[in-house]
Amino acid sequence: MTQRQKSTPDMEELFAGHVAVMLDRYDRALEHHKFDAAVVYSGSPHMQFLDDMAYPFKANPHFKCWAPLTQVPDSFIIYRPGEKPVLAYFQPDDYWHKPPDDPAGFWTAQFDIRILTEKDNARTLMPVGHKAFLGEWQERFSKWGKFSANPQGFIHELHYQRAWKTPYELACMAEASALGALGHRAAYLAFCEDTSEYDIHLAYCAACEHTDDQLPYDNIVALNQHAAILHYTYRDTAVIPAPQRKSFLIDAGASYNGYASDITRTYSFKDDAFAELIDQMDELQQIICDQVIPGASYPELHLDTHRAIGGLLHAAGVITMHGDEAAEAGLTSTFFPHGLGHYIGLQVHDVGGFMNDAGGERISPPQGHEFLRLTRTVESDQVMTIEPGIYFIESLLNKLKDSPLKSAVNWTQVEKFIPYGGIRIEDNVVATDNGPINLTRDAFDKLGQSHS
Repeated sequence: MTQRQKSTPDMEELFAGHVAVMLDRYDRALEHHKFDAAVVYSGSPHMQFLDDMAYPFKANPHFKCWAPLTQVPDSFIIYRPGEKPVLAYFQPDDYWHKPPDDPAGFWTAQFDIRILTEKDNARTLMPVGHKAFLGEWQERFSKWGKFSANPQGFIHELHYQRAWKTPYELACMAEASALGALGHRAAYLAFCEDTSEYDIHLAYCAACEHTDDQLPYDNIVALNQHAAILHYTYRDTAVIPAPQRKSFLIDAGASYNGYASDITRTYSFKDDAFAELIDQMDELQQIICDQVIPGASYPELHLDTHRAIGGLLHAAGVITMHGDEAAEAGLTSTFFPHGLGHYIGLQVHDVGGFMNDAGGERISPPQGHEFLRLTRTVESDQVMTIEPGIYFIESLLNKLKDSPLKSAVNWTQVEKFIPYGGIRIEDNVVATDNGPINLTRDAFDKLGQSHS
């Protein structure tokens, strides 16, 4: 079984329902695009350049969508409408590396499982007719029958449908959130001691029982000014003693059955003006989370967030413009330069965020907000992140100093906040017809913590 899988009657029932949804989605996509069958390849390890070591294996998300298998390279899901899906499970007789365990668990009853001891044995399992192939194409497959490799229209339809999560998927994402909350609690406790970014990262991984390769993305563990680097993944080994420690931003998630959580928290080491700004951002973030309801425009949520962040910056004495005015002028983009969030699921930045329909028509982000990753209208059973931020990024501030908006900034106040880096608070939220479900806050609540 994969890490921390639960073989419970409830999970078995949820997974059966999930596979039923998958069959329906594939039946319709195959019919729409005139294919006889689908072949989904898990992928294969990739060797490092001029070396004999492979990069960490990452399974094709389309393969993970069928089965909770993240470490079974060179395997296939083979599906012909009206037939039970075949899982061609590669389990070589290998004494150099550990082969995958025998297939077991709640998911196995949904597949006709065929064990492969040689990679090319899968050739005999390929159905006749024209097949849609999803995954990393290899030239050897061209001898296995008639394939269309990664047909765009077929993939568009599947990606569009992935926005709606099944109850099984939501259960997996709740488990991933629970694991992430454990890691975040351990990371916060480590931050309270004289420690390094690297030590905090180790504490996080130990608490959620993940190796680096099992994390859904590279942890961001940032002390002080490093929090101003949006994707800071260096993890310094130098210990920062308490007198020099000002702030801590951690953006770290966990995985469960191939599904991800994506959680960010920010802390101040002292009860100071930065701590007050964090609290205000937390309140603002919760207001936005409460607006993740069916029918809401995600781009409008993003723009509303800019207006609210302008209000926080004004109240903190950082800018002289009021919130709406600062957002309209583009001033807030210096302090909040990324998007409000994105879909999350099998991938951290899950697919389909710009899709207007199953044909792949694109909904562009609002002008001046090109980093927004989600432009669709919110619908029930969709899961997205809400991650507003305020940062004091010196390169962006230097550009602001050369712009007409420089006079709207209290540079003395900015200088006080620069050593803290920045703030980001991120939750994973499910939209439902009965109101939003905050998977992240629920996970922290179960640990007896409100948000940290």
